[in-house]
Amino acid sequence: MKIEKANAGHLTNFEVLDFLRKRGAKTDPMGCLGAVAASECKVYEYLLKTPACNQTRESVTEFASTCEGFKLTDADKQNIINWRPTSAADVYAMVEECGKRFCKDERGVPQDEEDRAKELVALVNEIFPAPPAKPKDEVDMKPEDEVDAKPEDEVDVDMKDS
Repeated sequence: MKIEKANAGHLTNFEVLDFLRKRGAKTDPMGCLGAVAASECKVYEYLLKTPACNQTRESVTEFASTCEGFKLTDADKQNIINWRPTSAADVYAMVEECGKRFCKDERGVPQDEEDRAKELVALVNEIFPAPPAKPKDEVDMKPEDEVDAKPEDEVDVDMKDS
């Protein structure tokens, strides 16, 4: 592989997934042999469990152009595209200084920052398909029962001088 332009920019999970699909990555490790490296198959398998699995180039482009009024940095846009927030709390976690940047709209008119975060979530829900459903076995998984750690029975050993 030849690097044509070093540090040209960051890639979204969708772009990496699309690239791996074009290279022939599969979830079956035996099907990947020769086409891509085993590590690329692992990355492909992981990305199929993220919101990137059902995004399209059109939806990513549409979001990038439609969200201009939210004063998002490129890194913010990338986080939102990669992780697809489903609540205002998710937006606050993904967007740096969300409160400061969302307190005014694109025209400088004061806004309720929580309403702006909800608007962004609505935009995400409108543009991107729903995230993949978690497999039933992952949802129902419960932590293994913790075994109470009890100290072993103490043995009194009298050490007598002989």
